[in-house]
Amino acid sequence: MNTLVALVGVVIYALQLLVWALVIWAVLSWLVAFNVLSLQNRFVYSIVTGLDRFFAPLLRPIRRVLPDMGGIDLAPMVLILIIILIQRVLPALLLDAGVV
Repeated sequence: MNTLVALVGVVIYALQLLVWALVIWAVLSWLVAFNVLSLQNRFVYSIVTGLDRFFAPLLRPIRRVLPDMGGIDLAPMVLILIIILIQRVLPALLLDAGVV
């Protein structure tokens, strides 16, 4: 049963890395939108497009459900809340199952 606890710990850690990557992606997109960073820089372009391609499939279903808010995109915040919910529920499920 300790293997299951360790596996859940790894999943929670990976989800936390996903949250940080989402925050970094959001900040980079703001910096590009306000012309602080330029997409002419190949390094910035590769990071922004890579993160965009990674998060687009995760955000697409959320964007379909959320109403159009103009220039405000709430989908990353909703995804972060879903990830936090999963992080909180996984240990509780282990406790309820009697594993821990």
